Amino acid sequence: MTERPADAVHGADALPEREGGAPVARPQRRVGRLLKILGPGLVTGAADDDPSGIATYSQAGAQFGFATLWTMLLTFPLMVAVQDACMRIGAVTGKGLAAVVRDQYPKRVLYPVVALLVSANTFNIGSDIGAMAASTQLLMPGIPIAAIAIAFVVLIIGLEVFISYKVYIRILKWLALALFAYVVTAFLITVPWNKALLVTVIPHVQLDRSFLYIVVGIFGTTISPYLFFWQTSNTVEDEIAERREDVGGSVPRISKNYVRRLRIDTTIGMFFSNLIAWFIILVGAVVLNTAGVTNITTAADAAKALQPLVNSFPNSGYIAQLIFAIGVIGIGLMSIPVLAGSSAYAVAEAFRWHEGLSRRFTQARGFYAVIIAGTLIGLLLNFVGLDPLQALVLTAVINGIVAVPLIFLIIRLSSRHGLMGEHRSGPWSRVGLWTAFAVMAAAAIALLLTTI
Repeated sequence: MTERPADAVHGADALPEREGGAPVARPQRRVGRLLKILGPGLVTGAADDDPSGIATYSQAGAQFGFATLWTMLLTFPLMVAVQDACMRIGAVTGKGLAAVVRDQYPKRVLYPVVALLVSANTFNIGSDIGAMAASTQLLMPGIPIAAIAIAFVVLIIGLEVFISYKVYIRILKWLALALFAYVVTAFLITVPWNKALLVTVIPHVQLDRSFLYIVVGIFGTTISPYLFFWQTSNTVEDEIAERREDVGGSVPRISKNYVRRLRIDTTIGMFFSNLIAWFIILVGAVVLNTAGVTNITTAADAAKALQPLVNSFPNSGYIAQLIFAIGVIGIGLMSIPVLAGSSAYAVAEAFRWHEGLSRRFTQARGFYAVIIAGTLIGLLLNFVGLDPLQALVLTAVINGIVAVPLIFLIIRLSSRHGLMGEHRSGPWSRVGLWTAFAVMAAAAIALLLTTI
């Protein structure tokens, strides 16, 4: 691998200096720098709390109360370990995850990996579109759900295909704010905080199928396969945007400071994702479980979790549905392009097509064709009679099973000295990765055993 210049980093990696060379570190500049570095990691973390995640976390809280809060304390470090490895693979190689697998393994490994990802993503896209349409129909019951779903698909394809990467990534960052409705709600209801915090640090496990099903769903919707591919490729997009690598695939110019910057971004994004998920479970437990709502079957059931946010307003039920719908729609508009994009990166890299959101449609037709096809096939899945809310939880469980072999590949790739050089996984990174693999595998095997 070509050696990178030690001081190839400019702009974002350097602080302005006073006379004499001392760096300026004013608080406002520190905040500005922090906001500037939030990119691939924050978008990845926010996209993780997609409609499938919202449904799974809400169902966990409604069905089992506080009993699954501990999962968020476990998934945070494991998620950071996996996404950090994906980030480093993208930063060091200048290639997406599928391209690296293609270069390092035979096709008999590459093609099943891509097929698993695309299948899981397409099902996830379909369930997310259904959830967005069902949530919108709460507000506009007179419009057929099929028409709503089609309108969303047209909007999503238009945004991802025709909006420039820089504008697109800026839109995705703002859409993440919709998730804070659950945090605000938690502080407007009566929460037994001592109990909630206690069960967060002391795991509660039930060895029955329904509990294991929801736990695998939580793991799968939190440590999701599509995020592995998205963050790896999105890091490459970030390098191209910063001119560390051109679209021709030259060796990236990176430094330890740049990797550290991406690591901060990744950690903040994963913390944001797990914090929001913790609050969704908490609100579901307090609002739904205590009211006897233990099975969420409709978007209206899920929306009830936010009703305490607006109890003092007239028509609070409708307003809660409005807030829920805005959250699901906003995050759906973010997560569906991420899902379709991760599939497109994987397929394009597997077959050596031109790829990347930094390219125009005419420069990467195959890449954008996969995005369009995946979104349209996902739309068609809504016309085969699947229940939108149950499909979301099933999607999370599928992701939990598919993630296991993919994490194994990430462990192997991120630890190779010949591939990663000085940025290969260290001891703590390997511990985190192997723990993630063991936990995900154990949960999936336990679920399968209870199903037999």
